[in-house]
Amino acid sequence: MPPDFINRLLAGIAALIVLFGLSTTVYTVDTEEIAVVTRFGRVVREEPPGLRFKMPAGIERVYKVKTERVLKEEFGFRTEAPGIRTVYASRDLSAESLMLTGDLNVAVVEWIVQYRVIDPKAYIFRVRDPERTLRDVCEAMMRLVVGDHSVDEVLTVGREEIEMDVQKRLDERMQHYGTGIRIVTVKLQNVTPPEEVRPSFDEVNKAKQDSERMVNEAWQVYNASVPQAQGEKEKAVSEARGYESERLNIAKGDVNRFDAILKEYRKAPEVTRKRLYLEAMAEIYGKTKEKYILDESARSVLPFLQLGSPQAAGEKK
Repeated sequence: MPPDFINRLLAGIAALIVLFGLSTTVYTVDTEEIAVVTRFGRVVREEPPGLRFKMPAGIERVYKVKTERVLKEEFGFRTEAPGIRTVYASRDLSAESLMLTGDLNVAVVEWIVQYRVIDPKAYIFRVRDPERTLRDVCEAMMRLVVGDHSVDEVLTVGREEIEMDVQKRLDERMQHYGTGIRIVTVKLQNVTPPEEVRPSFDEVNKAKQDSERMVNEAWQVYNASVPQAQGEKEKAVSEARGYESERLNIAKGDVNRFDAILKEYRKAPEVTRKRLYLEAMAEIYGKTKEKYILDESARSVLPFLQLGSPQAAGEKK
């Protein structure tokens, strides 16, 4: 073989070796990742984001873990294409979501778990399959907590309590297993009765809503009527007290006037009697329209005296 060909062949082999060494030596860690580097299977260091180097030819291996991203696991449903109109998987996942409640009813519970990796080494090496472990433990915790609540609590008022309880239990169990996972949140999604009994359940809910509506309407009428009746009662009481005060004041005034008259009468009986007579006559005459004064000695009315209305007198003429 010509020497030039051999030289070119050796140069090509050397270039391939250099390229292979570079490709197995240089690597990049993204901004949301941490790289765990092992040498012959033993962890030697952790590398932050950036351009990094390692020993080539499999002497050192790199495991990248997303520590700055909040990861999510879905239970009872799967999102295939997120977006404005999210597309969900059509396969049956009732084995995850069908649960028995504390009052022996069945509910379909769908939920999500959000978590972060806080210990990359533990996440990679302490548990064989951390995602599968997380799903199994989370499903067990959710069934345990749902089994402690009634179906009404699971469907309505007890959702927040269930979420917090499952999150606490799941986080404690993940820490106990040393998975390097920290639970961020547990959130219930759709919680419904099974499809077979959903119409009956809807009827029961409608009846409860109608009952609550009627109770609220009754309380509304009560709240409107009672203050009105209370106001009318207070008004009547105030009017009665006012009338009472008025009558008492009038009676006291009459008593005081009578006492004053009696005192004057005792001083001068004739004068007082005459004054009372005159005051009485003045009051009586003041209320009459026509007055006729006759002579005490006359035995009959004078013939020319016109008695009656002026119209009647005109007719007699």
